[in-house]
Amino acid sequence: MEWLWNLMTNHESVAYTVIVYSVVIAVGVALGKIKIFGISFGIAWVLFAGIAMAELGFTVNPHIQHFVKEFGLILFVYTIGLQVGPGFFASFQKEGIKFNLLAVLSIVSCVLTVIAIHYITQTDMGTLVGIMSGAVTNTPGLGAAQATLEDVFKGDPATMPNLSTAYAVAYPFGVLGIILVMLGLKAFLKVNLDVEKRLNSVRHSKDQVVINRFAIKVSNPALFGKKLSVIKQTLDFDFTISRMCRKGEIILASADTLIEEGDIVLIVANQKENEKFLTLIGDSVSILDYFPDVKDMRYTSRRINVTQRAIFTKTLAELDVRKRFGVTITRVYRAGIEFVPAADTKLQFGDTITVIGDESHIQLVSKEFGNSKRRMQTPHIAELFMGITLGVLLGSIPFAIPGIPVPVKLGLAGGPLIVAILISRYGGKFSVTHYVSQSANLMVREIGIVLFLASVGLDAGATFIETILHGQGLYWMCLGALITLIPLIITSLVARFKAKLDYLGICGLLSGASTDPPALAFANDMSNSEIPALTYASVYPLTTFLRIMVAQLLIVFFV
Repeated sequence: MEWLWNLMTNHESVAYTVIVYSVVIAVGVALGKIKIFGISFGIAWVLFAGIAMAELGFTVNPHIQHFVKEFGLILFVYTIGLQVGPGFFASFQKEGIKFNLLAVLSIVSCVLTVIAIHYITQTDMGTLVGIMSGAVTNTPGLGAAQATLEDVFKGDPATMPNLSTAYAVAYPFGVLGIILVMLGLKAFLKVNLDVEKRLNSVRHSKDQVVINRFAIKVSNPALFGKKLSVIKQTLDFDFTISRMCRKGEIILASADTLIEEGDIVLIVANQKENEKFLTLIGDSVSILDYFPDVKDMRYTSRRINVTQRAIFTKTLAELDVRKRFGVTITRVYRAGIEFVPAADTKLQFGDTITVIGDESHIQLVSKEFGNSKRRMQTPHIAELFMGITLGVLLGSIPFAIPGIPVPVKLGLAGGPLIVAILISRYGGKFSVTHYVSQSANLMVREIGIVLFLASVGLDAGATFIETILHGQGLYWMCLGALITLIPLIITSLVARFKAKLDYLGICGLLSGASTDPPALAFANDMSNSEIPALTYASVYPLTTFLRIMVAQLLIVFFV
């Protein structure tokens, strides 16, 4: 067994380092599946497993540890950016604006609380930022703050505050605190969950975008003899008239098709616009009476995946599939959102389109657009790392601000995050393939975060127990509890009494504003509803971005 002893005592070897990281991650992930009273710390157990390993004497080379930590953080924030990018700008529409303003209120309250504690207790800001990151369970913010601290202190560990230990000390109550606020708010407001669900359903029913198909019989004399394009010109929103039934014969509709009395038009549009069509065109009729089931129809519909690179550079008007193939594209499904495309819509890799037409012609369109399952499943590694390269370059650009002794940088967290958001949102306009399947994105993201947390735990382990037993650990816990509770209480009260949010929406808001998946899982389980997840998704992109930026700015302005 001498070989095993030599392996485990050579702390500089690659094999030893791999074993330590693998054990920490495996044990941490396994513990993360355990729930106590319905609550789990999830992936954060990797952090505590790293602390335990370090306390047992299993340390790794600090240079390797630093590289693994930073690289893991980059992988994590970049894939987060790819995930939230498509919804980042959409979240600023309609009710999303209100949700995000409340999330900003939570962040501002948190920052003001930290600054107040800094001046009242004279606790150094570096330590407070570590406590804050744990108190709001924001791991990317911790990574961004650590990178900024290294720039401020020129990488001298002797003078740098230990953010990792402060983060680990504050994290447990960061998870528990938000759950306690949810339960306290429920008791204070005497919430009936069933009533709240019904109120939420009624409130959002008018705003839901439901793409539907319906048939209308043309009875408006003003339309007789006119082209179908007249309807497009009259109604100022996106919709598609895919087919017509004229005297029992089903034909494909185009902008130049002339309208005749008694025509039955099949429309694909947002359900809330149905009344406008009825007012303009005529009376609603049963689809099945004129457009039988697809098995009995001359024309059918198919869902096609866009995987052909040549398609990305053109708009739907330029592709003109109606003229070239005699088919119509009625819907596009992208990043979890289904919408009716316009003429200037540019498709992106991974889009799923609904095509109406003759089966043989649909096959031709399918071949031109790709529809390759294999390409959808193939990870675009080159594009992924080119995006990371651009992100690191952007994060390394110094921005001089008057009155600030050191230049401000977006850092290894902010740079990749911003580039990923921009690529995922606008990459298709420049023929840049940004698509990463959900499973691939999740795998890379989870690998990144467990590598980061394992490194943070191994780094904090050297001082964690000493800080708790003989240092300021308990004091930091109390400060972390204040940073957790004060912003949550302020935000929840404003959301309820000023913004008039229902209880389930507030739970999702608080979880998203704290970037806290365990709290979201608790809210979903408690309410037996997915309503909190909708609000969570609305605020998560902006919150993630701001939490990363705020952590760096506090270091720059106050350290």
